[in-house]
Amino acid sequence: MNYIKEKTIVVTGAASGFGRLVAQKVSALGASVVVADINIEELAETLSSLENPDNAISVVADVADRNAVAQVSAEAIRRFGSIDIMLNNAGVMPLAFFRDHGVAAEAWDRCIDINIKGVLHGICAVHDQMISQGHGHVINVSSIYGNFPVVGAGVYGATKAAVNFLSESLRMESQGRIKVTTIKPTGVPATGLGAGVVNREAVIGILGANMSAYAQQSEAMAAGQLPESQLDPERIEYFALEPDLLADQIVYAMNQPLGVSISELTVRASGDAYIL
Repeated sequence: MNYIKEKTIVVTGAASGFGRLVAQKVSALGASVVVADINIEELAETLSSLENPDNAISVVADVADRNAVAQVSAEAIRRFGSIDIMLNNAGVMPLAFFRDHGVAAEAWDRCIDINIKGVLHGICAVHDQMISQGHGHVINVSSIYGNFPVVGAGVYGATKAAVNFLSESLRMESQGRIKVTTIKPTGVPATGLGAGVVNREAVIGILGANMSAYAQQSEAMAAGQLPESQLDPERIEYFALEPDLLADQIVYAMNQPLGVSISELTVRASGDAYIL
């Protein structure tokens, strides 16, 4: 069944990565789509890439700005009359050790503003509309980093743990009116999220004893020498999740009957090396 057709879906962080892919997929399923991001040129590319761009709008917005996110919601309602699904996808990942605070401080501040405040702003921007229309669905992108504290991810992991708390609190407060889904991706290298990492050594927290093997696999993949079985999602050894596969699972969570809520979803490659 296609439960997405004719729904209005707002996607933040839609200029690239998961956000762009999800926007493309739900547009192809017949949804009205509102794409939002701070990156103007890339956002325009997302809009033009949709299967039905005439049934979509883009709104330039920094999710760290409460008023800007409220404007995204206002534009969605003005254009389409409702908001059925809000995907709070925008996020950054400035991994660093506490000893790196001198070079990481500004990135950490931005991480808190986007990963925590951005999600809170997204929730608040659609809350009243969803309550008044009698139904809605909020999907927040967290991370397996939010599951447990590890070295190298004190700040980033804390922001994702906060997303988990916000999501679960919203779910309990709005049962029977707003569905809430928390998405917890594993590492997805091809999204470009790793570009925000401050200290490359900080990934040891999520890899532990697998750090050396992971580094060798990553080097082999970059050199085109990784065994075919580790590149094939049809094989159990599949090494690194492709963004498109994660986007499919986000769409899966959206594409449910109104009374069915996928409340939490962890998505990983079956052969990945992450310990969380």
